[in-house]
Amino acid sequence: MPLTTFALIRHGQTDWNAQRRLQGSTDIPLNDVGRGQARNAVAVLSGYEWDVIVSSPLSRAAETAELIAGGLGLGVDRHMPELTERRFGPAEGLQAGPELDALRIPGGFRGAESEDEAASRGLAALESLAEEFSGRRVLVVAHGTLLRLSLGRAVARTLDSIDNAALNLARHDAIDGWQLEYFNGEPVMAAVPA
Repeated sequence: MPLTTFALIRHGQTDWNAQRRLQGSTDIPLNDVGRGQARNAVAVLSGYEWDVIVSSPLSRAAETAELIAGGLGLGVDRHMPELTERRFGPAEGLQAGPELDALRIPGGFRGAESEDEAASRGLAALESLAEEFSGRRVLVVAHGTLLRLSLGRAVARTLDSIDNAALNLARHDAIDGWQLEYFNGEPVMAAVPA
């Protein structure tokens, strides 16, 4: 079975990231720190060859993808709406505090896309890419929560938050499914049987 390699990259920093505000599907641009993070990601990503680059259409991910693609001497092939960040509804733009707490419900926020819905949407997008580009190397630029939930579901693990512009490397084949090799730039150790 062909093995498809994925780099799953969270966009670079935005002002809302720096202020610890929930962004969700609100289209907040990169800041200068985020642009630097995107450029710095090229060094790690250039250690691999990439066949296709796909991005969320939100500007923070699209610009990160353009900066990375430019540094690799490639272009962005596609913007996929299915890779847009989880929708947090009325919680978007809020920081931790009483206003945000008032919107909390088990598993998220009132009026928001559920974790389950976001994981299903994101994983379906990744699996459609794995099918379309079977046996190739796919660089995906998207969003922290969407990638964390989708990748966590794919490998049946609860994952920590994903760092801006860090390498998350996963491989997919039709028999074994998904294997996570790097998370936040660090090698993933296989679970030791008890």
